[in-house]
Amino acid sequence: MHRAPPQLLLREMFDAAVAAAQPALCLPPQLPRPQELVGGRLIVVGAGKAAAAMAQAVEAHWQESDGPLSGLVVTRYGHGVPCERIEVIEAAHPLPDAAGLAAAQRLLEQVQGLRHEDLVLCLLSGGGSALLPAPLGALSLLEKQRIHAALLRSGASIGEMNCVRRHLSALKGGRLAAACHPARVLTLAISDVPGDRLLDIASGPTVADPSTCADALAIVQRYRIELPSAARQLLESGEGESIKPGDPRLARSEYRLIATPQLALEAAARVGRQAGWAVHILGDALEGEARELGRALGGMALQVARRAQPFAPPCVLLSGGESTVTVRGRGRGGRNVEFLLALALALEGQPGVHALAADTDGVDGLEEIAGALLAPDTLARAASLGLRPRAFLDDNDGHGFFGALGDAVLTGPTRTNVNDFRAILIDAA
Repeated sequence: MHRAPPQLLLREMFDAAVAAAQPALCLPPQLPRPQELVGGRLIVVGAGKAAAAMAQAVEAHWQESDGPLSGLVVTRYGHGVPCERIEVIEAAHPLPDAAGLAAAQRLLEQVQGLRHEDLVLCLLSGGGSALLPAPLGALSLLEKQRIHAALLRSGASIGEMNCVRRHLSALKGGRLAAACHPARVLTLAISDVPGDRLLDIASGPTVADPSTCADALAIVQRYRIELPSAARQLLESGEGESIKPGDPRLARSEYRLIATPQLALEAAARVGRQAGWAVHILGDALEGEARELGRALGGMALQVARRAQPFAPPCVLLSGGESTVTVRGRGRGGRNVEFLLALALALEGQPGVHALAADTDGVDGLEEIAGALLAPDTLARAASLGLRPRAFLDDNDGHGFFGALGDAVLTGPTRTNVNDFRAILIDAA
């Protein structure tokens, strides 16, 4: 069988993963039926990098005759799409800004004074935590931004970061659903978090939160995050406590996952198998420091290439999840390129091994770059240009390294997000 060039196949697999999570495909089957709105209104709210595309899919499949429809969603700058009945607001990510704060306040206004007959359709996807900043109590937006930035630099996991966010927010940790009471709430979510933990998708604005202020305070202390006095007061006094399981205001709140990292990996695997490759999914929730993950998967790839264990080449190893980068250098991070740079050093130019790592939302870290490609000659080409890969890794500058080689993966806004996509292709010797 004639095979496509490895880098082309890797890109086709990545594109298939992104396509499988497009709202136009996965959202319509999960929409409520018009007969569920007898005498009530459908109010759409939401946040995330896919929120505008999700809102557009709702409008395309909810006819005027089905009942009243209105609402507001907030998405990342550049990720908006035209909608007629649902307002779309763009704001900053990963660091929140004033536009996000104003959007959060207006979103809360959308769900005030609802009736039992009304239905709130909440559309959530990755990025929702930053896009809906609603500081609790006396906490200011500037203070929230500083906490958020410190968490991003600290190396804390997404679960740890979101635990802190939930206890400093007027919307997260079930508070949005509580504000909708007594209306029914249906959340449709695209998961971007390891394990599809509902509390971690946009920091769980419509689900009960069993974690506590004490848990959030312990995380802050563990990573030595300096808190402003208003935030410390919220956590130490317990005033920042989120909505707990069993709260009657959440009794009519339902949650459905419409796209997940696992489904995206399975779509990519089908493309690889159709092209004649054995494809193995290692997991959809791999976490940890990106460079350590690169080193570990590099060791596995070498064992496959040299020993045919635990899989025989030719094959492709797929994985998803969300690693972290503890930024200590002058670079801007980017967990996928940091993973690839560590992988390259572990492989040492092993013949027949190619790889792609990219974020399915098209943005790796703070850069408008999805990720990068790795080839057996990557280190040799870098040496010919005078680039020292270990120095780039030490400086957390994976984007600078792969950009200099012309190996960056650019997608533009994909308007979805099912977390990181990693594929290592190992050809037979």
